[in-house]
Amino acid sequence: MKVLIELLAPVGSQDALVAAVESGANAIYLAGRMFGARAYADNFDEAGLRDAIRFAHMRNVLINVTVNTMVDDQEFKELAQYLRFLYEAGADAILVQDLGVVKLAREIIPNMPLHASTQMTVHNLEGVRVLQDLGFTRVVLAREVSMEDIRYICANSEIEIEVFIHGALCVCYSGQCLMSSIIGGRSGNRGRCAQPCRLPYTLVDSEGNDVLENADAGNYLLSPRDMNTLDLLPELIEAGVTSLKIEGRMKRPEYVATVVDTYRRGIDSYLLSKADFTIAENDQKNLAQIFNRDFTSAYLKGKPGRFMMSDRRPNNRGVLLGRVLSYKAATQEVIIKLNEELHINDIVDFWVKVGGRVNATIRSMLVNGVSVLQAAPNDEVTIVIPSAVRDHDRVFKVFDAQMMERARAFFNTGAPVRRIMADIKVSSEIGKPFVVEIKDQDGYIGVGKTDFIAEQARKRPLTEEGIRKQIERLGTTVFSLENLTCEITGDVMVPISEINEARRRAVEMIERARLEKFTRLPLEIVEAAPLKKQVKMSRQSRMTKPELLVSVDTLAKAKNALEHGADWILFGGESYNHEVISVKQYRQAYDMVRSYHKKISFNTPRILKQWQVKSFNKLLQAFQEFIPDEICVHNLSQIRMVKAKVDTKIHADFSMNVYNNLSIEFLKELGVSGVTLSPECNFAQVESIVRRSVLPTECIVHGNLELMVSEYCAMGSFLGDLDKGTCTQPCTKAQYWFKDRKNEKFPLVTDQFCRMHVLNGKELSMYPHVHKFGQIGVNRIRIEAKYFDVKRIAVVTNLYKEFLALGEDHPLIADDKIKTIENDQITRGHYFRGVL
Repeated sequence: MKVLIELLAPVGSQDALVAAVESGANAIYLAGRMFGARAYADNFDEAGLRDAIRFAHMRNVLINVTVNTMVDDQEFKELAQYLRFLYEAGADAILVQDLGVVKLAREIIPNMPLHASTQMTVHNLEGVRVLQDLGFTRVVLAREVSMEDIRYICANSEIEIEVFIHGALCVCYSGQCLMSSIIGGRSGNRGRCAQPCRLPYTLVDSEGNDVLENADAGNYLLSPRDMNTLDLLPELIEAGVTSLKIEGRMKRPEYVATVVDTYRRGIDSYLLSKADFTIAENDQKNLAQIFNRDFTSAYLKGKPGRFMMSDRRPNNRGVLLGRVLSYKAATQEVIIKLNEELHINDIVDFWVKVGGRVNATIRSMLVNGVSVLQAAPNDEVTIVIPSAVRDHDRVFKVFDAQMMERARAFFNTGAPVRRIMADIKVSSEIGKPFVVEIKDQDGYIGVGKTDFIAEQARKRPLTEEGIRKQIERLGTTVFSLENLTCEITGDVMVPISEINEARRRAVEMIERARLEKFTRLPLEIVEAAPLKKQVKMSRQSRMTKPELLVSVDTLAKAKNALEHGADWILFGGESYNHEVISVKQYRQAYDMVRSYHKKISFNTPRILKQWQVKSFNKLLQAFQEFIPDEICVHNLSQIRMVKAKVDTKIHADFSMNVYNNLSIEFLKELGVSGVTLSPECNFAQVESIVRRSVLPTECIVHGNLELMVSEYCAMGSFLGDLDKGTCTQPCTKAQYWFKDRKNEKFPLVTDQFCRMHVLNGKELSMYPHVHKFGQIGVNRIRIEAKYFDVKRIAVVTNLYKEFLALGEDHPLIADDKIKTIENDQITRGHYFRGVL
């Protein structure tokens, strides 16, 4: 169904499904039990998915199913069955992240519309165009894309564009976060994010001092506010966006109903009259009441700095209800001066200055000594609470009982809320069947006839009033009678049961008619060629001696790596010292590596926003004068831009989440010559992938892995006055870390584009296991050395060169003295544990 603008709602349960549809969504997105990026939602089994699709399609609402996780090679057979099921069940589109899933879907369900999930980190026009050319029908843009860039992308592409408009924000670019994975083994890329961004952190300096101790800042320094764009709906619609997406598959159905209903009315207001578009005060209040961490429009209108962060509370803060006037410890009574209405069964939260928070459900309350069921703004209300509070403490209403009841009315009545209007014509004549014809507002028709032949009435002939009484009984169907036309010839008798049966048959027919346009022909079941190929690939070992690559961001680091045995230098991309890497430096790095008769790969920025594209293309143009052995890319847009400018090999980095062989085959088809496997692969997965890989493979073996890359910068936001327009760049004057509850420290670095990178405080070290990479056929191993100083690079590079040469015969391994070069601040990453 083509709509002017689509309102897309999140669904994680049956009640949420009904809530979304009945409150006005044009489309919903949900997941089955597998392969969805919200594995902890209730989600739907196959029978539930079929029912959900039928329920939505009956109401002209589309169903998009998320299949947006990374997939292990061993899971593709099951995935193939699941994709066929989704196609035949009538899903309108699938959202995908994994390029291997894309390859498989194109093979076995070629007519299924593909939507690029926000997990694909698409953030510029070129990335959109690549996916457009690959046959995608829609791209969900990264949440970091500005309104200006959204407008530019929509104007210069033919594909549908979807953007998030409301709900929780990730602080890291979606699809690029390893924090949950590395810390707790629960991978966001596999749908099991543990949300470490919602935990408390302290910003500390090199001495371990809390640099925000005396600042007006909380401890939740990685916890963004919730997105709210209700006031920006006109701009988003005029920008050319196709689909407006609400986040919240983990949210309760009341949340879905409230948010969808609010945005539905906002969109309809704009479409009815652009000039008269208004947002009622209660609409914003309801959005805040149902759930908020305070609100932000994120990056749509610039970088809000600290005002994008919910640094004082990572969960629902509700609506400010009032302040404490007094508290009596003996009776536990508190008097509150109200700013908002308060009702019985509401839940309030006291923000206590000392000792945390106090939560209370309102069971009874007094105003002027009189028991009341509700209190108004400016009333002084007395309630009993379980713990002590203090004068002037703020009080928030975190649960509004009456609003929740209104929200539940969208899904708990058992009858449709939004009905389809229908005209019904009834005809009856002696000697003929009784006929019911239904024509709905969309033009669909259903006809039902009785087997019974109408007879001459002896006592009570049919009347319009009697017929109406039966015909109006549309009950739990989606239809509602608008006009009834009765054509009764003579004194006719037809039993009531027969009238009801004719009505039922007419309804069944019109329902089939409404669903027919969504019906697909059964698929021809053939084994997917990509899976056949995987089975036939050689299982023989590809034992090799890996080359050693060292990733650096300065010439001095490159020189030390070369002097101590590096075979490859990966130079440039994003610097860890906030300094621009110039064309001259790339040329100097190239000349230096050539003087050592080694190989060089030029790195690219992990994120390439629209404002960077022009300078990036100039850089590529310059590379034509000193062509490197390869260029390392981080997203699909860069593959195309590099191919257009430089005739050299292209290497896909770990940020492209290469987790299986079908992804590698897909990248090869795009012109990629080698890949870095995802750091979330364990050794068994690495071995399985490498032995079947159609491209050379690389694994990261050492360094402080990047856990997050973010447009948000904690230092600039809380120390550099970023929100005032110009950052004072405190990151260039000192080094900072996030310290968590367990006193683990995570280094923070900012690149030349003012993005913050959160690094793992524990150094990945695979010294004693280097020989295994050669045994299983990995072509290249990599030291992530940007965070190292030149002396550290020399030591680490030299040691890996020794381990590569001597293998298990290295004395540090043979004599079990590996601890002499490692400390307790090292990790083996996922090589021996994998991810959930």
